[in-house]
Amino acid sequence: MSKPVIVLVHGAFAESASWNGVIQRLRDAGFPVLAVANPLRGVGSDSDYLRSTLGGVSGDVVLVGHSYGGMLITNAAVGNPAVKALVYVGAFAPDAGESAAALAGRFPGSSLGDTLRPVKLPDGTSDLYIKQERYHHQFAADSPADAAAVMAVTQRPITDAALNEESGEPAWKSLPSWFLFGSDDLNIPVEAHRFMAERAGSRKTIELAGGSHTVAIPEAATLADLIVEAAG
Repeated sequence: MSKPVIVLVHGAFAESASWNGVIQRLRDAGFPVLAVANPLRGVGSDSDYLRSTLGGVSGDVVLVGHSYGGMLITNAAVGNPAVKALVYVGAFAPDAGESAAALAGRFPGSSLGDTLRPVKLPDGTSDLYIKQERYHHQFAADSPADAAAVMAVTQRPITDAALNEESGEPAWKSLPSWFLFGSDDLNIPVEAHRFMAERAGSRKTIELAGGSHTVAIPEAATLADLIVEAAG
C-alpha cells in the first residue's frame, strides 16, 4: 500500500523553505512530499489555489498547515475524499465565519501588530511584512539569530485583507486532526491554540515549552513524527 502524499502549506512571513527540515525527514521515511507556494492573497482565493493543486496529486493526502496555512487546509480539504488527515502547526483552525485576525485576538498575548510594516498596493489594500529587526524575537525566537535573519529577508508578505477574511465551513468537523504549537508563540497566543485544538477534537496535541511561532523549524523531528502518526 502506497504512502499518502504529505502536502505542506506555509503561512505568512515565511516561504516553502521553512519546511526543509521536515521535508528531509519525511523523504527519509519514504513519504512523497509537496510544499505548496502559498499566494497569501486571501482565504478564498488561496484555498481555491490549494484545492486546484490537490487536484493534481495522485493518491491519499495528509494536509499540513502552518499559521495562516491552517486557514487554507481547513477550507481546501472540504469535499475532497483524498484528504485523510489535517495537521495544524502553530496554525489557525477556524470555524465558519472566523478570520485569522479575530482568532489571534480572541485571547491576549499576540504582539504581531506592533511589528508589522505595511506596503500599499495599487488596489488600496496593503502587503504586510514583519520588520526585519523585529523578526527574530517575534517570529522565530527559538531559531538561531543568523537563521532568523535569513528568514526575515526571504519572508513573503500577506495582505491585510487576507488576515481579516472570514473562513468557510471547516474540514476539521469531518476529518481527524493533529496539533503542534509552542507555548511562547507571539503571533497566535497559546490559549488560542489550546482552544482550537480542543474544539477540533485533536487526536494528539503537542505543546512545546518555550516554542516560538516557528517551533517546527528547530523541532522538525517532532513534527515529522507527528505527521507520520497522522498518516497512519
